[in-house]
Amino acid sequence: MAKKDRLSGNEAVAVAMRQVNPDVMPAFPITPSTELPQYFSSYVANGQVDTEFIPVESEHSAMGACIGSEAAGARTITATSSAGFAFMWELLYVAASNRLPIVLALVNRALSGPININCDHSDGMGARDSGWIQLYAEDNQEAYDNYIQAFRIGEHEDVQLPVMVCQDGFITSHGVQNIELLEDKEVKKFVGQYKPERALLNPGTSFAVGPYSVSDHYFEAKRAQAEALKHSKKVIKDVAVEYKKLSGRGFTWFEEYKMKDAEYCMIIMGSAAGTGKDAVDALREKGVKAGLIKIRMFRPFPGKEIANAVSKCKVIACMDRTESYNLQSGPIGADVKTALYNEGAKVKVLNYVYGLGGRDVTVKSLSSVFKDMEKVQKNNKLGNPYRYLSVRG
Repeated sequence: MAKKDRLSGNEAVAVAMRQVNPDVMPAFPITPSTELPQYFSSYVANGQVDTEFIPVESEHSAMGACIGSEAAGARTITATSSAGFAFMWELLYVAASNRLPIVLALVNRALSGPININCDHSDGMGARDSGWIQLYAEDNQEAYDNYIQAFRIGEHEDVQLPVMVCQDGFITSHGVQNIELLEDKEVKKFVGQYKPERALLNPGTSFAVGPYSVSDHYFEAKRAQAEALKHSKKVIKDVAVEYKKLSGRGFTWFEEYKMKDAEYCMIIMGSAAGTGKDAVDALREKGVKAGLIKIRMFRPFPGKEIANAVSKCKVIACMDRTESYNLQSGPIGADVKTALYNEGAKVKVLNYVYGLGGRDVTVKSLSSVFKDMEKVQKNNKLGNPYRYLSVRG
């Protein structure tokens, strides 16, 4: 039976961590994810979990310890944000290439510089090509739900990849919301006991971690990673279906909001999706056929499926909460345009950079994006395809 509570996003994920009761958690604090190891260390101290909590000297060390413990056969978690996440950079690739299903709670925050502690997606987007599965949450409930599902996804025999579960710094991590929690026993049953087939402490198998890979093998190893990521799409969908039966909540790769007859669609990710839905509702009342797609699974990217979902739209707008500095598009814009091209879908595409460094995202500002889409369609001119929203000149 579900239990109702009022929790911040960090609290909700910390509860999920306690319910999973992992074997090891190495961690180093950084705003706004500091609360996660703080809450969890209290669970350890109170005897609510039997996890080995390892306070380390840096985020680089945290991921190094994660790699060691997961390779040994222990279910391992950690949490970080922004510059701390960047400090893990080298080892993110090591974790993925060694096929270690670590679960990392990433509380998204702007990367320096200039120094800023507020939300954008520059940290997570910077690691989009590291080989990790990436799940993004709109709200506290989804952060909790995604976190529980992450273990079943990463540890699946057809996947064996690390998973980062992302939520927006301060907006959801510290904002309090009514959510529903599963019973502890339901979570434990759903996640199951971790029994890796290959582990350093399993004497029955041959297993090497971090070996030097010569040219004869490196390419094949990277291709194998890509195949595992491809397999994860089905696993993510299957796990979501099973989780919905348990909780009554969930969708798979992305959510379609009022897309059945939409002529103008916004593609967005994270907490701003809720604001986007309010903008869609307001525009629908005025007769505008507006719709929205919220991405939950950013890696692997569901390109073909999104392309098909927007193929009948007149104009779409891809919303990126980061700047790629390629003067062409942001990460979401690039992936969506590639998918449309591959599927032969002829849809006009605008791409916006928005919300950097915690800049407010309002119904009014997102509604202006739909007005821009209408203008493009009316004039049959795309104009500048790469734009900035709510920025001073």
